[in-house]
Amino acid sequence: MARTTGNGGEDERVAGGGLLHRRAFLATGALSMGALGTIARGGTPPASMAAPGGPLSGYGARASASDTIQRRLPARIDFPGTGSSRTPLDRLEGTITPNGLHFERHHNGIPDIDPLAHDVLVHGLVQRPLVFRYEDLLRYPMESRILFLECSGNSGALNAVKPAQVDAGRLNGLLSCAEWTGVRLSTLLDEAGLLPEARWVQAEGADASGHVRSIPLDLCLDDALIALFQNGEPIRPEQGFPMRLFLPGIEGNASVKWLRRLKLMAKPAYSREETSKYSDLLRDGRAELFSLRMGVKSVILKPSLGLDLRGPGYQEISGLAWTGRGRIRSVEVSADGGKSWAEAALTEPVLSKALTRFRIPWQWDGGPATLMSRATDETGATQPLRADWLAKYAPGQGYHNNSIQSWHVDAAGRVSHIYA
Repeated sequence: MARTTGNGGEDERVAGGGLLHRRAFLATGALSMGALGTIARGGTPPASMAAPGGPLSGYGARASASDTIQRRLPARIDFPGTGSSRTPLDRLEGTITPNGLHFERHHNGIPDIDPLAHDVLVHGLVQRPLVFRYEDLLRYPMESRILFLECSGNSGALNAVKPAQVDAGRLNGLLSCAEWTGVRLSTLLDEAGLLPEARWVQAEGADASGHVRSIPLDLCLDDALIALFQNGEPIRPEQGFPMRLFLPGIEGNASVKWLRRLKLMAKPAYSREETSKYSDLLRDGRAELFSLRMGVKSVILKPSLGLDLRGPGYQEISGLAWTGRGRIRSVEVSADGGKSWAEAALTEPVLSKALTRFRIPWQWDGGPATLMSRATDETGATQPLRADWLAKYAPGQGYHNNSIQSWHVDAAGRVSHIYA
């Protein structure tokens, strides 16, 4: 239904709770949001115009006002070098994560590796075992793709009995998106020559944990990369410098950092990281192993906990959606706890296995509201309700939680995390 506004336009209500059609901002946004601006300060020049500015620099720094945008660090670290830091998703815009804010996950610290002394061995069920030096790979044809990377433990707090009252970055920040550049893994495997019985690849990193993962060969022959650059510069030590495996759409633990060895095998190795860890416990007592591909998912970032509303009126609800199966087809948003849904606008380009930004205009009337989002990908898979996700998995299962998350807005505009 449509409602005539005082400025002569129409706000087309498309769902309960004040959600408006995606085009509402195009028609009325400039007029209605303009009222939130401040009166011009007049013709007095600002202080920044009174003296020369700072000098050139060899590597750019952030504005001082942005220094508070930091990775979310754990409150406690039991073992130095082990743990994770999270991307502050709620403080960022767009879809690309700056290199310095990309989430981290380490099992025994960040090694200091000399790239000129580093190489990767391809061996096992191959015709010709080969060693590729870092400087060799820099001479190979490269490709660049914008891709998300998500830890399978991301959003694991949604399995807790009570909703954690933490911001969206701490809840969902084991997720980042960047332009990754490198050499196709299939190119190196082709040079080594695969034997017919090869079905799996064991990847090993050069960190002190001796991290290894078994990966189905078909994933390695699909779109896997040996990544050398991130957002145009060499990948940073915390992201695996000088080289890392990158498996688009697959849980982050399998994209082994500081890559030193690729062994072709007939069967998986069943290492610690794919049995006692990174496996999914089901309600019936069984466990799913090698459930590597990340499911369709979305999160509302604005508003969210810590980003309260300042008063009734026009707002924008925005967030991110992604899937390991390809492109996001649609994102729906609810402002009434799932009673009704409206389709959000997707910001172009909508890329395969990359983060997609969604937005929808909302006229908040000042009353309580419950905000939710659900994504559907190009395969038709849709994000499940939290209750449906919990019904499938055993208590304590913390991996691959892609269930719908909810934020509650009270009459004062304060936002809290709830289970709806």
